[in-house]
Amino acid sequence: MTQAPLLRQITDYANRANPYPLYAELRKTPVLQEEDGGPFVISTYWDIQSLLHDPRISSDASNLTAHGGDELPEQEEETALPPSFLRLDPPEHDRLRRMTNRPFGPPHSPRRVHAMRDELDGIISDLIAGFGDADRIDVVDQFSYPFPVTVICRLLGVPREDEARFHSWADTLAAGLDPAPGDDLTERNRVTREARMQLGMYLAGLVEERRKAPGDDMLSELVTSHGPDGPMTTMEVLSTAALLLIAGHETTVNLITNGMLTLLRHPEVLQRLRDDPRLAVGIVEELLRYEPPVQLVPQRTCIADIEVRGVTIPKGSSIWLVLAAGNRDPERFEDPERFDPDRKDIQHLGFGSGIHSCFGAPLARLEAQLALTALARRLDNPRLVEDPPPYRQNAVLRGPRHLNITFDGLRPQ
Repeated sequence: MTQAPLLRQITDYANRANPYPLYAELRKTPVLQEEDGGPFVISTYWDIQSLLHDPRISSDASNLTAHGGDELPEQEEETALPPSFLRLDPPEHDRLRRMTNRPFGPPHSPRRVHAMRDELDGIISDLIAGFGDADRIDVVDQFSYPFPVTVICRLLGVPREDEARFHSWADTLAAGLDPAPGDDLTERNRVTREARMQLGMYLAGLVEERRKAPGDDMLSELVTSHGPDGPMTTMEVLSTAALLLIAGHETTVNLITNGMLTLLRHPEVLQRLRDDPRLAVGIVEELLRYEPPVQLVPQRTCIADIEVRGVTIPKGSSIWLVLAAGNRDPERFEDPERFDPDRKDIQHLGFGSGIHSCFGAPLARLEAQLALTALARRLDNPRLVEDPPPYRQNAVLRGPRHLNITFDGLRPQ
């Protein structure tokens, strides 16, 4: 398989409904590169896992060279927001991640996510009640999008009435992650820069309000916290808040939607979940392997020569790590094409791994567990309207753009 058509296939919208045969083909040649010096594509589990923990792999866009230049450094330098810690290396990455984690999770706020359970259940109940007497809904528009958006707004302290404003910014910034070779990069970068600038200006207003009158939300804590690492600068607060707003709902939307689609394709598992909500934990972990919301990580760079399976990847090269291909690697998982919520050995790559593993994984897990359990228990005889549904045109964040289903009514809560 040559790399030029390969890159087009990875990013081709036509492959969104079922990219897994392509991923199986990728694994036959675990290290691939275009002849003209494009990115190296890594697709097997153990190689991806190793590289995610390799300090010679950088997330800092400034390390890109002509080997994999995709204009990301220019794109970010011209915006009002600096790169978030997701796009930084240690020690700056570690400092900002520690500071962000103080109001969010262990060891300083160990019960923050757990304490949200009742609030999450209430949001879910309200959304399902909003279905009314309808016998057909779009799961994306009426449930799996508004649910995590409401959650992240409440967590950060963003006014719920402003959700529509950053919905468009989030869509634009998520589209900017897609490494589609045929795109007009100049125009795409211009639109992305504009969205980042508008989001930065919006968040700057919220930050100023929190400085004057702090609340009990996470944004207030980021603004006022003075831990061992000192305070965040205003620009660091802005870039961190933007990351949490976007990442805090984009991936969870896909996780819930992919989950409902998978359950409807496996009605016996859906029935088991309806009968026993405890199964939700295993279902979500298997979903993160079987249908992960993040399919690939395209923005990593070698800062030294690295050998992978006898192939030397030169310093300065861009690397794509195809997480979804690794998650179905038969060298790692038995019968990987089978959806099995009882799978015991399930160390998936759904949240990445290493120092950049998903910051919001505990919250995303809980949201998906509660959401899928509620849908399974409340919807009477749910059925897909079309299969496959239409997918978002994004090779990085994969999920249906709409998921229309019919059902016979709502069961009592």
